[in-house]
Amino acid sequence: MDKQWFTEMETKIPRGNVRTRFAPSPTGFMHIGGLRTALYAYLIAKKSGGTFILRIEDTDSSRFVEGATEVIIKTLNNIGLKYDEGPDIGGPTPPYTQSERKALYKPYAQLLCEKDAAYYCFCEAEDRSNDSKEPDAHELRNDPCRDLPYEIARRRVEEGEYYVIRMRAPREGETTVVDLVFGEMTTPNKIIDDMILLKRDGMPTYNFANVIDDNLMGITHVLRGSEYISSAPKYNILYNAFGWDIPEYITVSPIMRDAQNKLSKRHGDATYDDLLNQGYLPEAILNYVVLLGWSPGGECEIFSLDEMKELFDVKGISKSPAIFDIEKLNHFNSEYIRALSPERFAEIAEPFIKEAVKNESFCTDSIAAILQARCVKLNDIPPMLDFFDKLPDYDIELYVNKKAKTNEQVSLDMLRAVYPVLEGLSGWTHESIQNALTALSESLEVKKATLMSPVRVAISGKPVTPGGAVDICCILGRPETLLRIQTGIDKLSNHA
Repeated sequence: MDKQWFTEMETKIPRGNVRTRFAPSPTGFMHIGGLRTALYAYLIAKKSGGTFILRIEDTDSSRFVEGATEVIIKTLNNIGLKYDEGPDIGGPTPPYTQSERKALYKPYAQLLCEKDAAYYCFCEAEDRSNDSKEPDAHELRNDPCRDLPYEIARRRVEEGEYYVIRMRAPREGETTVVDLVFGEMTTPNKIIDDMILLKRDGMPTYNFANVIDDNLMGITHVLRGSEYISSAPKYNILYNAFGWDIPEYITVSPIMRDAQNKLSKRHGDATYDDLLNQGYLPEAILNYVVLLGWSPGGECEIFSLDEMKELFDVKGISKSPAIFDIEKLNHFNSEYIRALSPERFAEIAEPFIKEAVKNESFCTDSIAAILQARCVKLNDIPPMLDFFDKLPDYDIELYVNKKAKTNEQVSLDMLRAVYPVLEGLSGWTHESIQNALTALSESLEVKKATLMSPVRVAISGKPVTPGGAVDICCILGRPETLLRIQTGIDKLSNHA
């Protein structure tokens, strides 16, 4: 082996600060678990003034989706997780896409063979069509290639035989993994299998590529899901075989749909883009996701990204699975919507308003103003506004409201009283409408709700609206308001 090549590779490793990475597979979407891993890695790096890295793990061609890397980059930028090194911006340890690093892995696998920490296995070529599927433990313990002398194995390789390279797991003793969340975990070496490092096509397996890349990129803290706990001893065996420092492991428990089932795109659970399309704000999603398995302590749960950087501590990560609660996400989203400035809410709500309200004479800013306090997520908006362009055909039963003390006759009397008052107003403003209807209810000696409820039904055809009667009258304008009130009068008169 070329010792100088390995020396040059080692000298490129950045030293001296915390370096974390988010290393997703390019599957075409960002699932919630992946987003949480990215967020935690980002916060660990940024809290200590360290470096956050994006690395694309595309060595599994069966999972590759065209354009998926761009989706990942777009998502991280959209959510505010700005990485310091990555495939589109470069960095000191390029390339940042595993398929482009293919030339790096084989020399390291061959080095392990020379060190007797791995071996060439020819059984795969003869007996197995899928070199990613592992045989059982008994089969591995009796693998004839494991004890094949190195010189003989190398000669067979040079003669062109197909092979894979397997790690030579020790058969005696134990391997202990130290995890910052789960503590010390010890595994008897005799149950650790000789996992494949290099496949027949020369591509590394996921586990091997991660160890090589994490070392060469100087990664100090590795975040993984709990499904990789069983693989961690194998990583340590490889690190020790190379004589490399083992990074800090941080294991996060799964996010569950319910007590029995993990959150999964395959089962229809929402991805980040799905949530955006459903009208959730990026800031609300991020705030909710950080709490799926981490507790800041105290009562406060609403945090900006900068506040998360200050508060985040690995000690707050839970060993227990987190349940994805859509109602709690709804709560977070409504809080974030209410906290927006009226101008910002009007800006982001405008496309959803225009989806339902085609009449350009209606002011979208005014409609946004009545929505903000009542909106849970943005795609709730269109169904709330479908009465603006056209009054729906409604049942007069809507005029019966026990709380407002109205029935068909009371409502008819109220609308007949309201029509001339609104018709005779000198100006059409929220204040003038409000004052006129308040004065009318006082003169009629009825509660304001008794007057306003029939008006709201008449102008919207709905029992519940995003704004009150006065708000809607103001937006509709005088001609349309009077036309709808007259329609209500006609409906009620015909019934009587």
